[in-house]
Amino acid sequence: MSLLRCSSCGTTNRVPPPQPGRAAICGKCKTPLDPSASANTGPISVTDNTFADEVERSRLPVLLDLWADWCGPCHMLAATVAQVSAELAGKVKVAKLDIDQNPNTANRFGVRSIPTLLILKDGREVDRLVGVQPKQEILRRLAQVLGS
Repeated sequence: MSLLRCSSCGTTNRVPPPQPGRAAICGKCKTPLDPSASANTGPISVTDNTFADEVERSRLPVLLDLWADWCGPCHMLAATVAQVSAELAGKVKVAKLDIDQNPNTANRFGVRSIPTLLILKDGREVDRLVGVQPKQEILRRLAQVLGS
């Protein structure tokens, strides 16, 4: 068995080894799964152009990491964000947006400091964390959104 993450809804699916003539599909949303994305439980990269499709239309709550390559604290937080992504795969979609390459989205949310973590549900911001945060605090905030 291997794990494949659905690019549409974020659900992690257990799938048997590939069989000729049989395509794996997501058990939740029935979207065909991409075998090249096996075990991809890490954050996805979004841009100003893909933000609406990947974040606003997501069926799952989204943890959006707004960062920049030159930002030391952003690099410190990256490992924590990756851990949260793996732990909450299928429950929360985790995305990263480079604010230098995608200023429109950063401006739209009034981001003035990085790293900034936005929690979005149904395309709307429901919570914001600014600066390096401990994993437990990020998980606590996400649990409030998930209702658990």
